[in-house]
This record gives sequence, C-alpha cells and structure tokens, in this order.
Amino acid sequence: MSVAILHPFSGISGDMTLGALVSVGLDPEWLRALPGTLSLDGVTVDIRDVKRAGIVCTKVDFAIPPQPHGRHLKHIREIVQRADAPPRVKERADAVFTLIAEQEAAIHGTTVEQVHLHEVGAVDAILDVLGSVWGLELLGVSAVYCGPIALGDGVVTAAHGTMPVPAPATMRLLEGQVVRPGPQGAGELVTPTGAALVRALSAGPEPAAYVPRRSGFGAGSKEFPDRANALRIVLADLEGDARSESVVVLTCEVDDMTPEYLAAAADRLRADGALDVILQPVVMKKGRLGTRIEVLAAPGSVESLEALLFSTTTTIGVRRTELRRRALVREVSSVTVVGHTIAVKVVQLPDGRRRAKPEFDDVARVALATGRSPQDIFWLASIEAERES
Repeated sequence: MSVAILHPFSGISGDMTLGALVSVGLDPEWLRALPGTLSLDGVTVDIRDVKRAGIVCTKVDFAIPPQPHGRHLKHIREIVQRADAPPRVKERADAVFTLIAEQEAAIHGTTVEQVHLHEVGAVDAILDVLGSVWGLELLGVSAVYCGPIALGDGVVTAAHGTMPVPAPATMRLLEGQVVRPGPQGAGELVTPTGAALVRALSAGPEPAAYVPRRSGFGAGSKEFPDRANALRIVLADLEGDARSESVVVLTCEVDDMTPEYLAAAADRLRADGALDVILQPVVMKKGRLGTRIEVLAAPGSVESLEALLFSTTTTIGVRRTELRRRALVREVSSVTVVGHTIAVKVVQLPDGRRRAKPEFDDVARVALATGRSPQDIFWLASIEAERES
C-alpha cells in the first residue's frame, strides 16, 4: 500500500507541498499545464531547484496577471469544476476550501457563502490546493500521514491587520493535529492552505513502521542561515491490510476528580497526540469510587503524554505497559451531503472489504446547519460513501 508521509519540520504551505510532490516524481509538465486546464489564461508555472541549508529542494512559483483580490467559495468551486480531474479529486479539493471558508466565517461572524477569502481565494492558492490533491492521486497515494508541525512564531500582517502566528483561521484548522511552536524567529511557517491540506487529507500521525521508497523536499520562500526551510514528503509502503506497531499504555487511577475535569483531561491528551484515551469506573481502597485512565501512546510521545497526565490529573503515579497492536490501514475521504462536505474514515478489512464511517463532528455540524437529525445525516453520508467505495 503506497502512502505519503509529510515531515513539516519547517511548517507547511501549498507551494511547499507542490514542490515536494514534484521532487518525488510528479510530472513537472503536468503541473505547468494545470492553469490551462482551469482556463486561467496568462498564468505560468516556474519550477526550479534551489538550496535550503545545503539541501536541494524543488521550488514552485506561479506568475499571475492581475486578478480579483480574493473570491467567495462559490467562485472557487466554479474554477475547480473546470478541471478534468477525477470526481474524488474535485471533492477533496472542495473539502479543503470548505474547511477554510467555515473557519474564516466563524472567526469573522459571517456565513460560508458570504465570507470573502483573500489570500486563499487567489489563483496561486487554488492551484496549490487542486495541484496537491490531484498530484497525490497521480502518484498513486492511497493515504497521507503527517508528523509534528512546526508553527513558527511572532506575528503576521494579513488583510484584517496584524495577527499572532499561527493566524486565527490557521490555528482552528490545525485542531486535532500534533504541533509545536517555533523555531524562534521563524515568523509564519504554516499557511491556511497548508493547514487545510493536512486537516482534509491526513489519516493521522506518522506510522510507527513503514518501508520508504522515495523522498524529496519542497522549498519554502524564506531562507534561514542555520536550517532548511522545506517540507519533506516520503512515499512509502505499508505492507498488507493491517500494520503491526509498538504502542505503550499509560495507566493510572484517581478518586478525587469530578467528571467534567476528567473529560477535559482526556480531551487534552487526545489533542496532544494520544492514540486513544479510555476512562473506566473502578472501586478503589476503602470502597471509594474512582476512575481508571488508560492512554494509548506511540513510543515517541510517551514522555510528553506522561507529563501531561501528571499536570492535568491528580494522579501521583503512572504505569507503563509496552505491547504491540495490529491496526487496519485507514484513510480519510470526503462525501457531499445536502450541499455540505463530511469527512469519512475508511478502513480495509482483512477479507478485502472496505468499511466507512462518517466523522461525528462533521455529521453534527451539518445536522445543525440543515435542521435535520444527526441520524439522517449519518445515514445519507454512509450511503454516499458506500456508493463511492
């Protein structure tokens, strides 16, 4: 099974993603022809090798004639629909733009239809998104995984003024991803486009074991004297229909925390990279009712999650158990239901059958927006996923 693994050690943007894809085998001539397939007259593509801290990276730039300053979502969708891309590519590209529009609308107190996408509505951002999604398809990538994302620091000047790094919409798009601040003095390293690509495409953290087949770097625009400003993509194989990997279970019990604080601690652990968190009622000494907290962690995140257990709960001791698990290979796709995009987690069973489950957060969001019940939206999304599988 061919997968792509992103290493955003210096952040991620759309042009960095495109450059990295060309570096691992995407046809440069196909990318140069992409503006024409979208009827974007006068747009040319510059693809060249550059060095970032001594590493040869691929840099992609677009030369664009004067264009509208941003677009509404419906105008972006019209451009994407011009492409002769497979329906799956168009749907995934639409999911990326919809995610951005939803977060921008929430921040600015407007609707998805009314929000005006400034930088993201520009031609280069549209080419970045569609080119990245389509490029992964052309390379035969069945799933995307992502390592920890470096955020940068400081402030950035945008259409609405000076904002902290990451910008508000970018931070919201990164919810659920593993991130880390810095490096110091880096400025903005993650763009809304890059964050939305990860949110829409990533099936989860980097696998614990895989077979690398090819790797390459996409260059960012900034140059730092002491480190490479680049995104690495690794094309790799995951053998079989499931992967065997080492995991660690962190376990502790508490009897002096209320349910809401336990739930908050579990949410924080999940947000910081826990593979799973379970809260189980137990009876402790002297008959006191308590809660067992079990955290499933990848080996590389054990120390940070253990520290988080100590800081967010009242436990005074944490046990570690090392074990192996067999996990079905999974990917995240998307379907459109009553005009809204819903992410769907798809796994392949050992007998070759595929099983799909719509993500609850998206189901609840669409149910609220349409006035229909979550059960109806789940059912419609399941049928659509089954039809496309």
